[in-house]
Amino acid sequence: MTAIHGFVKANRRPGELGVHSVDHFHFVVPDLAVAQNFYTEFGLDIHGAGDRLAMRTFGSPQVWGTIGEGKRKQFGYVSFGAFEDDIDRFARRLQDIGVRRIDPPPGIDSNGLWFHDHDGRPVEIKAAAKSSPDEKSTFNQPSGGPATRNAPFRSTIRRTFPRRLAHVLLFTPDVQKAIDFYTRVLGLRLSDRSGDNIAFLHGIHGSDHHMIAVARSNAPGHHHFSWDVGSVDEIGGGAMHMLGKGFAKGWGLGKHVLGSNFFHYVQDPWGSFCEYSADIDFVPVDCNWPADDHPPEDSFYAWGPEVPADFVHNYEA
Repeated sequence: MTAIHGFVKANRRPGELGVHSVDHFHFVVPDLAVAQNFYTEFGLDIHGAGDRLAMRTFGSPQVWGTIGEGKRKQFGYVSFGAFEDDIDRFARRLQDIGVRRIDPPPGIDSNGLWFHDHDGRPVEIKAAAKSSPDEKSTFNQPSGGPATRNAPFRSTIRRTFPRRLAHVLLFTPDVQKAIDFYTRVLGLRLSDRSGDNIAFLHGIHGSDHHMIAVARSNAPGHHHFSWDVGSVDEIGGGAMHMLGKGFAKGWGLGKHVLGSNFFHYVQDPWGSFCEYSADIDFVPVDCNWPADDHPPEDSFYAWGPEVPADFVHNYEA
């Protein structure tokens, strides 16, 4: 399995209030057995937790997501991690700006701060250890020397096992309202955007180029979960493994412009995607990233195959 890299002592931007991580997410699907099979083949550590499945990466105790059962696939909520001594400050911020607190969703035992986002989705801020990276994750793509074979035999290629959650991309009817919510309420910062079509936001205490992204649709929904791996070879190996298991639909190999990561997306059984991602840009705790608004042709991908016709279709709408 892939070793875990990139986790060092947590950094913190002094005096500023903002969440530091996507702690976990929750969604429902019609059949938990189908979900367990898909995400296990993708390379995640999936185990039952009561009436839910817990999603981990191998070698890490962090539960990145939980999956419940429902009539159709539907994104449920996202929980953000914050430093413990910031929770009271967040409570005051919610009160000051008029964000109404709500109870946790049924069956959730939590003492975090719960409220609705701009689209009516439940959101939590909770005290949690920082799970977003404090430095740029390692990327291993060396060039071999002369007079030697520099590719593995197909029969010896290792399975791809993601190291951590990289980010979540959600659909929203109003990208500007989403930017306002995530910056004003949660303390995230805009990294880049392309008009009212898509926006990427990072954490102020050191994070990847985006821990949350939003794309325009006619309704709220979920587009993809992105998972960090350490090389282009791992992306390719994961894509080939999923192809061999019958998950042929997707998009990649390619390289994004905003975020700069190499990618391959695998379409899940419900129309959304899981992304193998490597070498994404990193925003250090002491960096004021120069956010910009980019034209569509310079905001999607630098190179890659033709985009599938339904890649930006919101199957939860």
